[in-house]
Amino acid sequence: MKFVLLLCVMVAVVYAEDKYTDKFDNIDLDEILTNRRLLLSYFNCVMGKGKCTAEGKELKDNLEDAIKTGCAKCTENQEKGSYRVIEHLIKNELDLWRELCAKFDPTGEWRQKYEDRARANGIEIPKD
Repeated sequence: MKFVLLLCVMVAVVYAEDKYTDKFDNIDLDEILTNRRLLLSYFNCVMGKGKCTAEGKELKDNLEDAIKTGCAKCTENQEKGSYRVIEHLIKNELDLWRELCAKFDPTGEWRQKYEDRARANGIEIPKD
């Protein structure tokens, strides 16, 4: 019985390590997406052009991996939030979206997947 309990604890620890921290899962995305100053602050942090808050640093440290793995290590909140932010950038901040893609996806491999999803959700994307 003790072995089974220990095994369950070990599996839980391994599973938790396979996910990004959920420490910032309750961040107010509406506040960031509706406040261009805040949005640019996070964007500049991720792009290596500005200072980072603790939340921004966590995002910067995991963004490339999350993009390339389709958010495989994301919590449910992180995955939903990621798509929300991506679609916001495509719809409202296309220049920022393209700059982000140029840095993290120079071959366009994942950009197409995210843009296809945005189109499926009714977002029109102007031609380059």
